[in-house]
Amino acid sequence: MTEYLFSEVSQWIPCKAVINKNISFTHLITDSRSVGNPAKALFIAIAGQNHNGHHYIPSLYQQGVRCFMVNENFTIPNDLQDANYLVVPDTLSAFQLLVAKKRSGYSCPIIGITGSNGKTIVKEWIAQLISKSKVIVRSPKSYNSQIGVPLSVWQLNKYTELGIFEAGISEKGEMEKIASVISPTIGVLTNVGAAHQENFESELEKLQEKIKLFASCETLVYCSDFSLINKEIKDTYPHKTLFTWGYDKAADVRVISKTISGKHTQLRLNYLDVDFEIELPFADEVSFENAMHAVTVMLLLNYTVAYIATAVKKLVPVAMRMELKEGINNCIVINDSYNSDLSSLSLSLDFLAQQSKHNNDSRTLILSDIYQSGIDDRNLCTQINDMLIQKGVSRLIGVGKVLQAHAYLFEMDATFYATTDELLSALIPNNFKNEAILIKGSRNFEFEKVSSVLEMKHHQTCLEINLNSLVDNLNYYRSKLKPQTKVLAMVKAFSYGSGSFEIANVLQHQKIDYLGVAFADEGLELRKAGISLPIIVMNPEIKSFQLMLQHQLEPEIYSFKVLHQFVAELKSGAISDYPVHLKIDTGMNRLGFEPTQVDELLVLLGQMPEIHIKSVFSHLVGSDDKQFDDFTQKQIADFTDATKKMEEVLGYSFIKHILNSSGIERFPKAQFDMVRLGIGMYGIGDATQYKLKSVTRFKSYISQIRQVKALQTIGYSRKGQLNYDADIAVVPVGYADGLNRKLGNSKWAMTINGHKAQIVGNICMDMCMLDVSGLNVCEGDEVEIFGSQLPVEQMAKALDTIPYEIFTSISRRVKRVYYYE
Repeated sequence: MTEYLFSEVSQWIPCKAVINKNISFTHLITDSRSVGNPAKALFIAIAGQNHNGHHYIPSLYQQGVRCFMVNENFTIPNDLQDANYLVVPDTLSAFQLLVAKKRSGYSCPIIGITGSNGKTIVKEWIAQLISKSKVIVRSPKSYNSQIGVPLSVWQLNKYTELGIFEAGISEKGEMEKIASVISPTIGVLTNVGAAHQENFESELEKLQEKIKLFASCETLVYCSDFSLINKEIKDTYPHKTLFTWGYDKAADVRVISKTISGKHTQLRLNYLDVDFEIELPFADEVSFENAMHAVTVMLLLNYTVAYIATAVKKLVPVAMRMELKEGINNCIVINDSYNSDLSSLSLSLDFLAQQSKHNNDSRTLILSDIYQSGIDDRNLCTQINDMLIQKGVSRLIGVGKVLQAHAYLFEMDATFYATTDELLSALIPNNFKNEAILIKGSRNFEFEKVSSVLEMKHHQTCLEINLNSLVDNLNYYRSKLKPQTKVLAMVKAFSYGSGSFEIANVLQHQKIDYLGVAFADEGLELRKAGISLPIIVMNPEIKSFQLMLQHQLEPEIYSFKVLHQFVAELKSGAISDYPVHLKIDTGMNRLGFEPTQVDELLVLLGQMPEIHIKSVFSHLVGSDDKQFDDFTQKQIADFTDATKKMEEVLGYSFIKHILNSSGIERFPKAQFDMVRLGIGMYGIGDATQYKLKSVTRFKSYISQIRQVKALQTIGYSRKGQLNYDADIAVVPVGYADGLNRKLGNSKWAMTINGHKAQIVGNICMDMCMLDVSGLNVCEGDEVEIFGSQLPVEQMAKALDTIPYEIFTSISRRVKRVYYYE
């Protein structure tokens, strides 16, 4: 990797340079949790809405980082004076300017891709089509933000023959900032749709913002069939070369015909007055559009029709996120065959480190050869070895001739195979136990076969959990809080059905202050899984007190009986100052001390040195419902009075909290010292100025399609009957999986390929039947039970219940699959 002298880089941007030792660095980091090689890192301390990078400089210094970019208002601590600093007015702007300066030193073609949808897929498909014919640098995953773009472009190196970078925006004024960083020579506009429309007055205004990316371009690629796009690009850039595709006769690449056959699409195209045919391995409209953008770029880059026709048949779907699954023998399996290069490998290894269940867990990497790196094989393998050591990988299983030929360079337990088939032949599942396993390979290595061997076998009905959406929702609620307000995240009831450890691990990584569980055994499981955050047990039982003390679990004390029992347990172990959390009942009439009992409680607390009051809290009854606002305000007032008296008598302060998810949104003045966030993290709430993101998706597949004659009955008790000949799809999900039996007999529909299909007849224990008459569906097609197309709130309404009940009813036998981009 290219090394840059700190003194040299300090000349690239307006800054005050504090240079104590003129050392060099190779890479930039903005996330303090993903350091990699600290001695060769420049940390950009960005002050964001939810985190301030300057707060993490001392810990990064301890890890060995010596190069920092900081804001002018940052005071360099005395014990960190020997590091190097670039002092700038605004670190984000300076970061972008720094990378733009580096970008200006490269003359290779750069493709800049923007649009409302499809950016990442088009980028990856162009890379797939080019394959090994060029050395490519491209955005890792979907790194297209104000921070992601400069991190991506920094990867450019002397071997790069083509750069492919995507740019995303969510509001006006953003594109100009990153356009200069990418400075593309070829621009690709995928489309303009509804995404982020809330920040633009019209679709035209959003289009105008997006195409600012193309100011430096020589050639623009887009579909000329969309009149709004075609007109605006021609008006804005009358002197640029336009290279278009579409059904329009004026398009450079014209679509003459499109024929769908099963899961394939036959295309007849015309380019330079020559007709030719290609076959796409997809049948949906979105894939057709994305593939046409990629094919048009290939023609622009002067690839032959014959080459493109052969390559396009091999296009594979882009898995834009890592899959985290339960593995055999208490392992965790992370499947990330999205792309394989050094940058994405580093990101995946960071995720691997986060997922280790125990401090002594071993980390195993199954890695294929990396193509298109532009680095000679020996240097590439040396860099991989160094990275694996820095990231704490204990075992490497390498697949490919390059890794195998350089086996001597790897300094950990390592085994190598020439092909995936060789690995599968030698693979013994029992050799993997209590490990976090990352599977990282280029597409043509077919590592999904390896993943299949190492995953715990479940039936194919699964609950998908999008960890990125969970973090986005968390950050939305954090944006509503004062900087000093703490967050207690509720992970009780198997994290609302989503998986306790996996969710708690993400929250720990996001530096949540507290976790809350219902019972001690839930807290115990988190401790066994390596969760070190403070954990409050909301329903402590006397039989679990010893367990709680052994694992530093902190009880909620809600009655005099529980108080005396817990103090007795502490006395028997000669324990003092143990943290506890007192609950005041201000109107729920469930658990808690009455406000009238506070005086008696304070007398007792003064005689109990065994405990220390860590927090006092209460529970709002109807914070989500405007009709109860007066009662909510009374609860807040009663709580304020009670806690004020308690602090005066006890002589010390404690954490106070009363707001839940909806309370955070509707009663911002009652934040006190901490808030409790639960269902809101999963996208259920009353956010009025922000659309919370759906986190969970319940899905299955069609196991069989059968033809049923009119008036024949379907399912148990002959409840299902249609008055026409019907195609009936059998889906392997039933009430034992958590699909409520009351949803049968047309009370609920599922979606298949974007079409709704009603449930016919009674829901069985392990399956249900859907009417798919007239729909273009096949056996094996995916079925959404609820998710982005069918919000869980709608299902709750159909059942006259709440989303909580639906989430927590999903059976443990349903596989949980976690996604992280």
